Amino acid sequence: MTARIDKVITSGTFELDGGSWEVDNNVWIVGDDAECIVIDAGHEAAPILEAIGERTLLAVVSTHAHNDHVNAAAEVADAKQAPIWLHPDEAPLWRMTYPDRAPDGALAHGQVVTVAGTELTVLHTPGHAPGACCLHAPELGVVFSGDTLFNGGPGATGRSYSDFPTIVESIRDKLLTLPSETVVHTGHGDDTSIGAEAPHVQEWLDRGH
Repeated sequence: MTARIDKVITSGTFELDGGSWEVDNNVWIVGDDAECIVIDAGHEAAPILEAIGERTLLAVVSTHAHNDHVNAAAEVADAKQAPIWLHPDEAPLWRMTYPDRAPDGALAHGQVVTVAGTELTVLHTPGHAPGACCLHAPELGVVFSGDTLFNGGPGATGRSYSDFPTIVESIRDKLLTLPSETVVHTGHGDDTSIGAEAPHVQEWLDRGH
């Protein structure tokens, strides 16, 4: 049985550099009836745990450590006795939310996460955040892009630990090389596809940040 994808939308605030913004986050759950992973446990643990149900949670996988993507990670992980995985370059951002707790495991470019017989390959895509990662599941025809790529272009780079040229390079070299029909499941807002975003790289470069 191929893994299925469930989506939970949670709401709360994103806080960085002294600012606070109301945001809705896409929480992605990948698995089957027996086991799953959670990608980006943000804001509210209860609806995420409800969507997991009685399944075994293999890991909470964080695409990056902005608070709106990790502030429910510990509660979800502890409730299901699961580890939290994060790229090591996210340590400074992680400590803003969890000063006294480290992630349980490190994500690395090229690492393969297997759930319900389905492989997801970790792609290190810095720019929005230094350790930002995407997860490509070719068997499902999707990539989970976190806040690296959205419907309409790159994620925001106007705040600490972010860089516009770096995010464009990450998208161009790591994401736009995926099959054009690949569906992009984003961290906020609507899905897009690699083919829909690929023609606009030069526009992004021209407008800069």
